[in-house]
Amino acid sequence: MKNFPEDEDDFFTGRPEDGRKIFTVSEVNRRIKELMEAGFPDVWVEGEVSGATRIATGTVFFNLKDASGLLKCVIFPQTARGIKFELKDGDKLICRGGVSVYERDGRYQLYVRSLEPKGLGSLQLALEQLKKRLEKEGLFASEHKRKIPYLPSRIGVVTSASGAAFKDILKVAAGRFSGMHMILYPVKVQGEGAAGEIASAVREFNVYNARARKNERVEVLIVGRGGGSIEDLWAFNEEPVARAVYDSEIPVISAVGHERDWTLCDLAADLRAPTPSAAAELVVPDKEELRQKLSRLTASLRAGLQDFTRSSREDLDALAHRMQMSAAHYLEIGASRMDSAAKKLRLLNPKAMLEQFRRRVSELSGRASTAWAHLVQIKTAVLRSAAANLNGLSPLKVLSRGYSITFSAAGGVIRNAGDVSAGEEIRIKLHDGEITGQVTEVRGNGGD
Repeated sequence: MKNFPEDEDDFFTGRPEDGRKIFTVSEVNRRIKELMEAGFPDVWVEGEVSGATRIATGTVFFNLKDASGLLKCVIFPQTARGIKFELKDGDKLICRGGVSVYERDGRYQLYVRSLEPKGLGSLQLALEQLKKRLEKEGLFASEHKRKIPYLPSRIGVVTSASGAAFKDILKVAAGRFSGMHMILYPVKVQGEGAAGEIASAVREFNVYNARARKNERVEVLIVGRGGGSIEDLWAFNEEPVARAVYDSEIPVISAVGHERDWTLCDLAADLRAPTPSAAAELVVPDKEELRQKLSRLTASLRAGLQDFTRSSREDLDALAHRMQMSAAHYLEIGASRMDSAAKKLRLLNPKAMLEQFRRRVSELSGRASTAWAHLVQIKTAVLRSAAANLNGLSPLKVLSRGYSITFSAAGGVIRNAGDVSAGEEIRIKLHDGEITGQVTEVRGNGGD
């Protein structure tokens, strides 16, 4: 540091007038400025922030103070724009810059070229401040999270085209369920402009969905990249990215490759995956597991139908038995009543009355027999109709009409032409037996 001149004549260079050296105010301020800039061209200063103010031009004014002193500071707009965090009174800062004099006011101040929070890093402090503000607005609220669709037909991916993230997603998806439709929107994932590209890609997918037909829409988005330092991942901590993910009508899985730390994109997304590969596992089901589950469901359904058929037949047999017993019971009651009437007639003794009652009893007996016989015929017809309807619902009956069921070599039911390939063995179930064969050609409805 340059020493101040000790000799007065070395300091003042004004012209003598009447034996006196008289200077203008501007001359004194200018000389002090030169001395300040020469003595403190590049210094580090530690202190506590007070009176922080940002004016319309973007220039920031504040004071640095300690227990016994105060230093005025200024940050010009170009430097202020690069500061990631917000200056607040009470913050502990370490500032770097040069001391000079603002000649108009004769005020010396530190012109700050860079600064950092004491203790907590500037990026981390900026992240914590932004996180609290967005959380207060509700961008991370659990009630806003949407369910990720199961087995989506189209998956959108927002990541770098040259990075490993998209390759990992494709590899995992192909291994779990080949043929999944992936749509890549290539973006920068770090550096200047990366946050804007990521946010724009999320919005563009939503614009596409608003115009596309339902069967062509993207059902879920994976937004992410591979791992890196906090500086490498910073684009996913930018406010535009968090807001774009929150506003997305398409469910979003954030897959920023960092196991330990969560980015703001992770917090705003509907689901967070620790890596791009893990995101692919979350959104793409395993085809083999689905086939096994389908086979179990098919076997369960077949067993259920068989149990239902057997139970229905048993119920019909029981109903028929009860109807027969009921008819016999009614006939026995009628016969008993006729016997009782005959006894009464015999007790009355007059032959004419007795004969009349005998004819009446005989007539009633015949009508009762006819009525019950007719009732039995009706109930029997209803029973036969129900049995015929049940038999018509039997899978074996369907086979007897010329239909068949085709099974793969693994025992699964084949429903679509795409379920088999040429050369595979198949088993065809008919009404009276089975046929085993081999596929020579596969054609869909369109002839493919």
